[in-house]
Amino acid sequence: MKLLLDTHTVLWFYLADRKLSASAAIVDPANEKWVSPASYWKVAII
Repeated sequence: MKLLLDTHTVLWFYLADRKLSASAAIVDPANEKWVSPASYWKVAII
């Protein structure tokens, strides 16, 4: 499955935040993860 991740989800995933459930689809390595260029921009301006 292809997943387009929003900015919060990307940050929670990379920071191993507890807000991201272990049962979330992002944790499954079989899923293809995509990040919008807008998410990188948002992180850069914070």
